[in-house]
Amino acid sequence: MSDLKNIREQFLSKLKNDLSIEEINNFKTELFGKNGLISSKFKSLGSIPEIDRKQFATNLNQIKDELQNLISIKIDEINTKKINEKLEKEKVDVSLPGRPFARGKIHPVSQTIDEISSIFSEIGFSVEEGPDVENEYNNFTALNTPDNHPARDMHDTFYLDERKELLLRTHTSPVQIRTMLKDKPPFKIIAPGRTYRSDSDQTHAPMFHQVEGLHIDKNINMGHLKGCLNYFIKEFFEVDKIKMRFRPSHFPFTEPSAEVDIGYEIKDGKIVIGEGDKWLEILGCGMVHPNVLRNVRVDTSIYQGYAFGIGIDRLAMLKYGINDLRAFFECDYRWLSHFGFDPLDVPTNYRGLSR
Repeated sequence: MSDLKNIREQFLSKLKNDLSIEEINNFKTELFGKNGLISSKFKSLGSIPEIDRKQFATNLNQIKDELQNLISIKIDEINTKKINEKLEKEKVDVSLPGRPFARGKIHPVSQTIDEISSIFSEIGFSVEEGPDVENEYNNFTALNTPDNHPARDMHDTFYLDERKELLLRTHTSPVQIRTMLKDKPPFKIIAPGRTYRSDSDQTHAPMFHQVEGLHIDKNINMGHLKGCLNYFIKEFFEVDKIKMRFRPSHFPFTEPSAEVDIGYEIKDGKIVIGEGDKWLEILGCGMVHPNVLRNVRVDTSIYQGYAFGIGIDRLAMLKYGINDLRAFFECDYRWLSHFGFDPLDVPTNYRGLSR
């Protein structure tokens, strides 16, 4: 906690000085860049004792939002100061028409990833990343996917060499393999990122976004999985109650496996999550297959756990009323202006920005 306090006080002090836009941008990189101080703290959540983890994550989110807000205010002050200085030194032709001002928007997918990461950080998950170009072992073999599995076919997977040893990852599960190979249990991570499959229609795209979750520890069971997903779905869709059911399914890397459905109904042409008698499939999950744990040298007589995979684009479509996945990647500014999020708005809560 003292580290967070020191970071906060250090940058609050710096932001009180007269600064240039370049210096402000350096502060943003130092704090929120890939290896920034705040970003590194989020990645280290898994190493914090469980009793302190939730409070630490809450404090970290509050400090992140406070510093982002102060930086935005400081940028506005600097720009206003420049304009005032220019007005004092130069004559302005007030008869000229005003210049149009276009403000950028945060893409709904980026906003959704930020919301998901914040929610899971509250219950002790850290964020892990991995490369988009993967090897066949991490993407398939280590995940207990047999050689004759349909997912390995060329029509599903983008292979990058004739020997089919390199490919564009088809899910973010290889990040779980990389994490477990480099560290020792317990593990409690999420892995958001881009994935690639040879598919394209109204609800599928060759590139899309997924978040994988993994929790490996002693005495973990399906009850923990259900509790985790119940908490996440209620927090993400901002509802007090949720109807949820597990349907038996099959994935090579989990046993038992399940598809998760949530209850919904249609009101005034819109999907309302948490009510009604209709069911909507939202994710796949299960207990990690013992073969997967053996492949990463985890002792299955001591450790077990659960994993889940969620389509980020699908969540964004459900929450924000977007009916065509292809619109995410068409770069239409009119669409982004409608569905995007204003980066300069004051945060409404610790998870995201107001629309």
